[in-house]
Amino acid sequence: MIDLSTLYVLNGLFFAAVAIINVLDSENPRRYRNACFWGINAIILIFGGWLSAFVAGCLVIASALCVAFGGLGVSRRPTHNEADRQAGSARFGAWLFVPALAVPLITLAGALGYQYVTIGGKPLVAPDNVTLIALGTGALVALLLALTMLRQRPAKALAEGRRLLDIIGWAAVLPQLLAALGAIFAMAGVGNIVANLITTVIPMTDHLVVVATYCLGMAFFTIIMGNAFAAFPVMTAGIGLPFIVNAMHGDPAVMAAIGMLSGFCGTLVTPMAANFNIVPAALLELPDQHAVIKVQFPTAVLMLVANIALMYFLVFRV
Repeated sequence: MIDLSTLYVLNGLFFAAVAIINVLDSENPRRYRNACFWGINAIILIFGGWLSAFVAGCLVIASALCVAFGGLGVSRRPTHNEADRQAGSARFGAWLFVPALAVPLITLAGALGYQYVTIGGKPLVAPDNVTLIALGTGALVALLLALTMLRQRPAKALAEGRRLLDIIGWAAVLPQLLAALGAIFAMAGVGNIVANLITTVIPMTDHLVVVATYCLGMAFFTIIMGNAFAAFPVMTAGIGLPFIVNAMHGDPAVMAAIGMLSGFCGTLVTPMAANFNIVPAALLELPDQHAVIKVQFPTAVLMLVANIALMYFLVFRV
């Protein structure tokens, strides 16, 4: 049966290849530090199922120390010829987007069809993670499609993948670290602590005040933690469920849906959401790494105000 551990191992093997390429690259002034960082992450992904929580935590701290003492470097060795790149762009035109478009199409097909695929009476993929496994399948098929279209060897894909990963740097692993942090906060009862702090300074008796506190809290915590899914259990356990649902009898479905949207308003304005705001700036090689955030800021503010109004008018109509 194919499950999430299969995808983790594949990702780990890619990180291991990136580490090896960095060690062999004399044009990277920090090649050993890069190799150490990506190598540690490769060990966590490949052997995470067998590592104890203590050992895994020590490895995460070690990878953070690799970044803390001078950061990661980028190789000065070119991986492509600019003239060949321009010629390829002119040759394929819009067809270059075919591999990228194949990812969502294959993901959708896998999410709908994997549940009917069985071998020996057992499902081919783990039923609880069909969508994620379909996404991994889509990425692999898109890679093979791109290599076939462009007539390139897999080593070229590894070299380009390593180049992009070194440009992105430590931000590439930030989302999963923040998601883990959100789970730890929820288990530690941070939601109750937040509720106690807020109720000491804000009277939670008015519908509008409670709704605004919940939406603003979702956005604020997402700005701090970089992930609305990490902020959601904290704010919902502290403000949403006890006040909006239990005390004021609001609709939990409306509260949860609009609450998540409020969290995503925070996602638009924080560098902690590196996969949305910092990684695109790095991939596009923008001179200002916060350019994406600056453009998104007005939209985030307007959406947050609209979410507060929508929740106020909709969540209590039960």
